[in-house]
Amino acid sequence: MAAPAAEGGAVPQVADEGPQPLGLRVEATGHPPVDAQLRRLDDAGRLAVSGHLEVYEDVHRGLRDTLTALDRNESRS
Repeated sequence: MAAPAAEGGAVPQVADEGPQPLGLRVEATGHPPVDAQLRRLDDAGRLAVSGHLEVYEDVHRGLRDTLTALDRNESRS
């Protein structure tokens, strides 16, 4: 989306302030491995968008591993 033209037709320059935190609050689940992954999501708020995918994939992998471990423990019961 283009910036609106200033008086005289000039386009105003907008300063890039870099990544801004989303301001989301993550509540603890009481399960330490899951809570660690949720805290890791906070990292994405401090990164440029290009770094988000790596964090999201890391968190997804960690949560998947946690669920897999829970399944293994449940099947032993």
